[in-house]
Amino acid sequence: MKPVLAWLRKRADNVAVGLLTAMFLSFVLQIFTRYVINHPLGWTLEACLMTWLWVVFWGSAFVVNDRDHVKFDMLYTHVRPGIRRIFALIAAVAIAAGFASSFAGTIDYVTFMKIEKSSMLHIRLDYVFSVYGVFAAAIVLRYGWRVVQLIRGIDPDAGDILADRVAPDE
Repeated sequence: MKPVLAWLRKRADNVAVGLLTAMFLSFVLQIFTRYVINHPLGWTLEACLMTWLWVVFWGSAFVVNDRDHVKFDMLYTHVRPGIRRIFALIAAVAIAAGFASSFAGTIDYVTFMKIEKSSMLHIRLDYVFSVYGVFAAAIVLRYGWRVVQLIRGIDPDAGDILADRVAPDE
């Protein structure tokens, strides 16, 4: 299972790199056409916005480790490890439950957006926003797995449970 997770993690990184590359190239093309040849391309801004949306949600779902997310843990860091585990369990259940409860509405909205297209590239907006459904599903799975691991007694301060088991260099 470990090699499969390592391979999937590398592919998720590849997708993020591809998205960032597309965004950068669109940005450079926009600067060139606007300031060098004085004929700006409108679609480049839209491409940058779409790739930014995708890289943020894709990266948050599959690339960024749990320990790399911003956390408000002033109280958490000042309590005993047993209490920390309870706090981590409550947080993981709340996050998984929140995203799970919003999933049906999210899918409903995303599928509704098939009637709209982007103004310049004419890409259906359900395709553009579908990454949020992928993000929400990944968060439910990630934090559901975290709940299981916390119930089993795994240390919540060990970092991202999946990422720690799969080294990025493997």
